[in-house]
Amino acid sequence: QEQFVESGGDLVQPGGSLRLSCTASGIIFGNSYMAWYRQAPGKQREVIAIISSGGITNYVDSVNGRFTVSRDNSKNTVYLQMNSLKPDDTAVYYCNGHSSILTNGAPLFRSWGQGTQVTVSS
Repeated sequence: QEQFVESGGDLVQPGGSLRLSCTASGIIFGNSYMAWYRQAPGKQREVIAIISSGGITNYVDSVNGRFTVSRDNSKNTVYLQMNSLKPDDTAVYYCNGHSSILTNGAPLFRSWGQGTQVTVSS
């Protein structure tokens, strides 16, 4: 059974930074595309950043240039460095596998972690 444990969320002021972590278990992490998703209040969950097993990355336009996804295959962990945060980034952030490097792909696994709350507010 796959499991994802996200951490690192917090309340931060606009313009601030945060680094999220997600540790996965029960999957062949090193072979999987991994992605960060977020769900804002009243909205559907959306993919925002994807990383291949070899470190190729892709981002949606709304975070491109501000967020950086990385991974440590030895630790089964994927990271999301978030800079220049905006109130619109307020959401619960999750990680999961992804079907490809493309943002129009789909989550790989049925299970989701509890997510980590990011709130951007002054």
